[in-house]
Amino acid sequence: MNAINSNLSREPLPNRPFIVGLGGTTRANSSTEKALRIALAAAEGYGAETVMLGAEDLILPMYAPDLVERTPNAQRLVALLRRADGIIIASPGYHGSMSGLVKNALDYTEDMRSDPKPYFEGRAVGCIVTAAGWQATTTSLMALRSVVHALRGWPTPLGVTINSAMPVFGPSGECLLENVAQQLDMVGRQVIDFSLRSMAITA
Repeated sequence: MNAINSNLSREPLPNRPFIVGLGGTTRANSSTEKALRIALAAAEGYGAETVMLGAEDLILPMYAPDLVERTPNAQRLVALLRRADGIIIASPGYHGSMSGLVKNALDYTEDMRSDPKPYFEGRAVGCIVTAAGWQATTTSLMALRSVVHALRGWPTPLGVTINSAMPVFGPSGECLLENVAQQLDMVGRQVIDFSLRSMAITA
């Protein structure tokens, strides 16, 4: 598989993009969280600074636009997304769409509506979906990409769908399927590549 920028290597970058990973499930060590960690590790390997907002970070009150109070987790979520040059989102597929946990976290980006770069404006967003069956992964990925578009983000050309009904990850989080590992690596690379292009334009 070829990355968008075939010259992107694992050399230190002069300006390190800051990539935020967001996702997971309330189940510890979920396939979704393992996939997100692999994609973030790939981005970090290509020179990015990364941070992961896993399920524990996303347990937030239901977003209410009429309330101004924010929990510490909600404040941290928005602060990190404001800093982000790129984002990777991973969600399980629940009943044909993303999980409520992930969607509620994304709703908090409404607090960024008046920012100089509102929502996900100008940011590359990698999308990953895991589900116990291919149909659920496909519809959930479409839903996730639609939300990213609505938030003015740029979904990377590759969106990764993972059928968790088959053995995909080992007990230590390693990916057992080469094609899935390659796709997660590519999402990390595409987010980095788009972020570097955007940073060059705005520099």
